[in-house]
Amino acid sequence: MALYVVATPIGNLGDITARARTVLASCDGVIAEDTRYSGQLMQFLGLKKPFHSLPAFDEAARVQPLIARLTAGESLALVTDAGTPAISDPGALLVRSAINAGIPVIPIPGPSAVIAAVSVSGFLEGRFHFAGFLPRKAAHRAEMLSEISSLRAQLVFYDSPNRVHETLLDLQEALGDRAALVARELTKLHEELARGTLSELAERFKAGVRGEIVIVVAGATVETVPEDPAALEREVRERLARGERPKEIAEAVVGSRGESRAGRPGKREVYQLALRLKDE
Repeated sequence: MALYVVATPIGNLGDITARARTVLASCDGVIAEDTRYSGQLMQFLGLKKPFHSLPAFDEAARVQPLIARLTAGESLALVTDAGTPAISDPGALLVRSAINAGIPVIPIPGPSAVIAAVSVSGFLEGRFHFAGFLPRKAAHRAEMLSEISSLRAQLVFYDSPNRVHETLLDLQEALGDRAALVARELTKLHEELARGTLSELAERFKAGVRGEIVIVVAGATVETVPEDPAALEREVRERLARGERPKEIAEAVVGSRGESRAGRPGKREVYQLALRLKDE
């Protein structure tokens, strides 16, 4: 009895791992997002197994029958159309339910569009933040981008081909005109790695494209991270409370942050802030 979370190829079927093949061959059944796509993979591997459908639109209603099979002793392999289940694809609810039921959940790692894109981005940040698909509603999209705009890590997004132009413009507005990579159709015949600034890439793809899209954006730098006014005011108040003079505060604060640029205050601004807070 076990639920195997099996990563499958993101395009090139030759990327299937030996371990994934073994698990798919030995399990009692396959839980698939779309049995048509997974059927092609099983045919490529020369395997026949019972299929259980788990589409995103009906995942909640289909979990409990699958849990019943698992608790009865079956071993099932969870796959998605491409890549790793539960990563911007169905499966997370099933995995959580299996954990709650005491069923072993075993990862079978393999191809990943996120890792593939980051590995060839050329950006030097060792960390990355996977944001998945941006929200459809403009307000929610802006809120999400505001939350991650100051991260000094590569930002990775999934996108649909008919929205990529709009997405790139939204990213430019929220993050600034940073360097980025648009990875299209990774591992497939028409694979494309387009590099440039967000504005350049938006222009390049304004007519739309076909295929699966991963966007990688360079992380924020010291120059692109805006100063937090509340944090600055707290520091100035603390220094005033310690008896420091406004001129000393301005020199110390700017000295630790660097001169004014990209929204960061210079000595004059900090000095005036210290005078105002001192008079309060």
